[in-house]
Amino acid sequence: MRTPARYAAPAAAALLALSCLTACANDAASSTSAAGGGGGKGEHVKIMVGGLDKVIYLPAMLTQRLGYFTAEGLNVELLSEPAGVQAETALVSGQVQGAVGFYDHTLDLQVKGKKVESVVQFSHAPGEVEVVSNKAAGSITSPKDFKGKKLGVTGLGSSTDFLTKYLAVKNGVNVSEFTPVAVGAGPTFISALQKGSIDAGMTTDPTVATLLDKKAGKILLDMRTPEGSQAALGGPYPSSSLYMQTDWVNGHKDTVQKLVNAFVKTLKWMSTHSASEIAAKMPADYSQGNKTLYAEAIKSTLPMFTKDGVMPANGPETVEKVLKAFNPNIKNAKVDLGKTYTTEFVEKATG
Repeated sequence: MRTPARYAAPAAAALLALSCLTACANDAASSTSAAGGGGGKGEHVKIMVGGLDKVIYLPAMLTQRLGYFTAEGLNVELLSEPAGVQAETALVSGQVQGAVGFYDHTLDLQVKGKKVESVVQFSHAPGEVEVVSNKAAGSITSPKDFKGKKLGVTGLGSSTDFLTKYLAVKNGVNVSEFTPVAVGAGPTFISALQKGSIDAGMTTDPTVATLLDKKAGKILLDMRTPEGSQAALGGPYPSSSLYMQTDWVNGHKDTVQKLVNAFVKTLKWMSTHSASEIAAKMPADYSQGNKTLYAEAIKSTLPMFTKDGVMPANGPETVEKVLKAFNPNIKNAKVDLGKTYTTEFVEKATG
């Protein structure tokens, strides 16, 4: 049957997007298998990561490189998308069984009628940094100056988008008074900053370390530590985590326990090893030819990680406060925080 003309373009766009997503997933799958034991025997689980080479999501690849998935009898396939919101989409659509991304997506999804929960919490701070271009450094000295500016985020609807909006609103700038621009991370982010496509933006390591090394911009706000999170957001901000659809968790508790066991082992290992030792375990191409700079990036971000995978006290409440400040869907809805995460598996892993 012939497709009506008015539907042809959207249909083609959707098909192209799906093709790109599949291609990216396949590329990521092959690269992770080559890099660290993703193929072979064991129960197969697919996990989408909102940027495998981002230091904030480092536990995903490190767990594979340390062999902890295999030790638990799992064959984990790590896939990668440039932004957490795309990892969320892959999870909700059933492409993968788990997503490594920010915990705040579980609240956002709940008010949209989706039951998703964090099963192990990697961090108690966002690990994000707001940087400003050299050209705009004089006119942007705090989030109060966001009005009229173009602000970079990894993707619209991503956690960098959420946090940028909160910082603006908290400092008296309405979300309609600035322009969020999706620029991804890494080279695309740095290029956008250098070319003036954005005046400032939120990103993570290793992009931050590379940007500073190139002298392409300056740090405006640093949320890589619990102290930085407290200052900017008013409390601990649980960010990177493994979250899964609640129905899948309830139907596969043995598998989830094995995943959580592996991740908790990794978090403990990270807490007793140096940034250089951690860097040495990661795929060689993650350092982009500069091992020293990559180790520095890890060192700067290490304070954000938990040592045991436990949800920090008052963390969910901080996240809810942040989202309610600018997100009308959440502001006018009752969020059941108890259904956005579970400590069942972490308690067994650490016990």
